[in-house]
Amino acid sequence: MARSLTPASRRVAVIGAGWAGLAAAVELVDAGHAVTLIDMASQPGGRARSTPSSTLAAQDNGQHILVGAYRDTLAMMRRVGVDPDTVLLRTPLSLRDPQGRGLALGRGPATWAFAMGVLRWQDCPWPDRFTLLRMALSWRLGGFRCQPDRSVQAFAHGCPASVYQALLEPLCVAALNTPASEASAQVMLTVLRDALFGGAGSADLLLPRVPLDALFPQPALAWLTQRGVSWHPRHPVRCLRHDPGAGWQIDGLPPVDQVVLACSATEAARLAQPWAPHWSALTQAIHYQPIVTAWIDAPATRWAAPMLRLADGPAQFAFDLGALGGPAGCYTLVASGAAELAAQGAAAAGQALLDHWQRVFGGGARLRSVRNEKRATFACTPGLRRPSMQIAPGLWAAGDYVDGPYPATLEGAIRAGRLAAQAVA
Repeated sequence: MARSLTPASRRVAVIGAGWAGLAAAVELVDAGHAVTLIDMASQPGGRARSTPSSTLAAQDNGQHILVGAYRDTLAMMRRVGVDPDTVLLRTPLSLRDPQGRGLALGRGPATWAFAMGVLRWQDCPWPDRFTLLRMALSWRLGGFRCQPDRSVQAFAHGCPASVYQALLEPLCVAALNTPASEASAQVMLTVLRDALFGGAGSADLLLPRVPLDALFPQPALAWLTQRGVSWHPRHPVRCLRHDPGAGWQIDGLPPVDQVVLACSATEAARLAQPWAPHWSALTQAIHYQPIVTAWIDAPATRWAAPMLRLADGPAQFAFDLGALGGPAGCYTLVASGAAELAAQGAAAAGQALLDHWQRVFGGGARLRSVRNEKRATFACTPGLRRPSMQIAPGLWAAGDYVDGPYPATLEGAIRAGRLAAQAVA
């Protein structure tokens, strides 16, 4: 049912129905604006969606996880009628490997849970545990700030190898999708502040029990269309014009007062170029990092946890889909920040991940499918210049790549969408 508009209402087009675009549309509708939602794909979700496949009933566009610190994402899910406690499996952060080695946190206040987890980290030598606690205290006393040009690897100079390899390095590649030698230490500190040292449960892992479509995109689209949003799937925007008297014109659709570009950075740069060539050039200069995901059938394999940390191979993490509501005996291996692996092509990358599986878990496994996302996220490097939210008067950008303190995550996308919608008002 369409909502009644007020004299202060604006006609707003949101181009792109990924998580940022959907969040922007929800925020705009709640503020009383008339929204047109456009996407070149046939379904919402962008880079975090599900699609039918020949091997799975619904295959996600890569393996995604959330953490308890994703407060805007969880709040947005609730706004569109999704109960996070039902669709997400919440567990305390565990970075243990298949042999049970590694850091695992308990429940309770975040700082206490972290300190106790470190003290109980049995396979980490006592001197290294105390060094980690001293380092964490120095991060906190320093306001979780560092020189903007420092990489995670350089910032961690002097960190014990046991801590670096089992904690900082895997957390870095998981959160920033950028190798520690190239990743921004400042962004990493921001992630550590909000997750490991945020409120109670902020470091918890939130693992999807349902396909990504059901997690947010489809419920959000249903919520929007029920409130009168005009939805235009399979509509790649060819031309964006501005008439000072009539507003923004988009491919013959009814004119609008303002536009939010929530499409990919590449598409946003193309559409914005006539109005803001400097913004477009800055956006086009962004570099990207790949993620390679392999789905593996291993019916005889059994784990004690739904997620494991891996080492000595291309993949950093593995997930038990059977423990998350998926097919029993099906697992995913994820290689983040894996430029060399992705460059080999999907077939070779899939074989490399299967080989990694067999070295760790033994034979009896079969590669079901592989996804090679060569431009999965922006490369989160030190001193990265990211484009601003405002492109030109009446023209805004929403996406995880827009200037902000966070890496390319679902939370970053949701926040960018909400901020762009609030700026429209």
